[in-house]
Amino acid sequence: MNIDLIPAPVRAGDQGRCGFLLDASTTLAAAPGTGTTERWLRETLGAAFGVPLAPGGEGAEHSVRLLIDPALEPEEYRLTTLPGNSVVITGGSPAGVFWGAQTLRQLLGPQAFRRAPAGGAAPAALGFTDIEDRPRFGWRGMMLDVSRHFLPKADVLRYLDLLAAHKLNVFHFHLTDDQGWRVEIKRYPRLTEVGAWRSRTKYGHRASELWDETPHGGYYTQDDIREIVAYAAEQHIRVVPEIDIPGHSQAAISAYPELGNTDVVDTAALTVWDTWGVNPNVLAPTDHTLRFFEGVFEEILELFPAATSPFVHIGGDECPKDQWKQSPAAQARIKELGLAGEDELQSWFIRHFDNWLTARGRRLIGWDEILEGGLADGAAVSSWRGYAGGIAAAEAGHDVVMCPEQQVYLDHRQHGGPDEPMPIGYVRTLEDVYRFEPVPPALGEEAARHVLGAQANVWTEVMQNRSRVDYQVFPRLAAFAEVAWSALPAPADRDFAEFEGRMATHYGRLDALGVDYRPPGGPLPWQRRPGVLGRPIEGAPPNV
Repeated sequence: MNIDLIPAPVRAGDQGRCGFLLDASTTLAAAPGTGTTERWLRETLGAAFGVPLAPGGEGAEHSVRLLIDPALEPEEYRLTTLPGNSVVITGGSPAGVFWGAQTLRQLLGPQAFRRAPAGGAAPAALGFTDIEDRPRFGWRGMMLDVSRHFLPKADVLRYLDLLAAHKLNVFHFHLTDDQGWRVEIKRYPRLTEVGAWRSRTKYGHRASELWDETPHGGYYTQDDIREIVAYAAEQHIRVVPEIDIPGHSQAAISAYPELGNTDVVDTAALTVWDTWGVNPNVLAPTDHTLRFFEGVFEEILELFPAATSPFVHIGGDECPKDQWKQSPAAQARIKELGLAGEDELQSWFIRHFDNWLTARGRRLIGWDEILEGGLADGAAVSSWRGYAGGIAAAEAGHDVVMCPEQQVYLDHRQHGGPDEPMPIGYVRTLEDVYRFEPVPPALGEEAARHVLGAQANVWTEVMQNRSRVDYQVFPRLAAFAEVAWSALPAPADRDFAEFEGRMATHYGRLDALGVDYRPPGGPLPWQRRPGVLGRPIEGAPPNV
């Protein structure tokens, strides 16, 4: 049957016998361990339909019952309507119960996604339902870059809601880059006093002649971070913080100039970067730099507990070696360590923090450039430059998250037409994302087991606010969510027309949530940005 669920479940039985009616008399019976879902149902369905969902006894009729069955896989769930006007959600763990509750919300219609009844309280009904479901991958993620354009805490919490609504369970939080440092580090206050603010911002692609002269910045206090992490945990989402080293570090160097290659560059003159691209100003490979970032990571580990954030992302991408080649101090360090050159120097830097994090019970993950010069022993890889890095890492026995730029970078344009706002990169339509396959066919069975899952990445150079992020992310995140959750056939055999049919219903849910998605017919007048240069430039290669 077609019940318009996104992502699609493993199995859904026919509707038609007894169903379920949600109204003011419906009770909520929550078994031990299901408290997060119990609270969530009262906050969401209770508010949307104006019903109290009072506590009910085990086996009561006219109820929603939440159960845990350890025989199921942890994120697996079953949702069944029973005689007596009841629906039962059984999960293999609290997370499984929560994903089942997200399915119930979808089944109750777009009204279930509103914050208050539209037109007064009204019952919601669904027919006989028997659903069995489980995810394909354990890592179903989205990376949000808040460094290029800062998003206030409320917008981050909202995005956690949107991830949960699509059964995504990893939030990769890109907190630092050349254009801004976004997390309070108490022992190094200048990281946010200086590094969180830039005087102006390039408007459009870096080749654009336009500037936004409004100062831009912001950061999250440590209590903000604790709130975000706790809120994510309530929705069974793991938060992976990213502190980018040794490249993409100009914001940190502008705050603490001694972190840079002072024997090559007047680092005291550097400010937070106001444009885009690959920045030449990288961290100096000194003991002082190592101790400084050990201090940063000590506070990061306290803010992101291991129970909810076992991975720590250290970036490691796009680190130009020019300054190290010119720096007598860097060359002396290469000689001292007996390294073959600058690539091995970066590998030494990454390995240091791999060992440091491992000793504290955490796992390092970095972009696939950490393969250069030798991969750190315990590291996992985010494969962004296509599949090659992920394939190499998986075949060498390292865990991999597949997030290739060519398929799942949601900052890339959704259409080739002239109305796309600040068009960037490859054209990747909703259908293109739906046909993304995280496990390359070239991987053998053993290596394929190292693919933890997949992630969509959202870089915000040309996304100045929440509305612009919404436009780039949706509806494509819905297609990505199905790829990451559902057991789909090979890309060429996927029924995109059937998915589009379910999306017709899903747009109503996004409307109720207030998501400024790209409509199927193209951008609305206020979503366009005429006259702003994007990438590629006419006649230039895609990466110019």
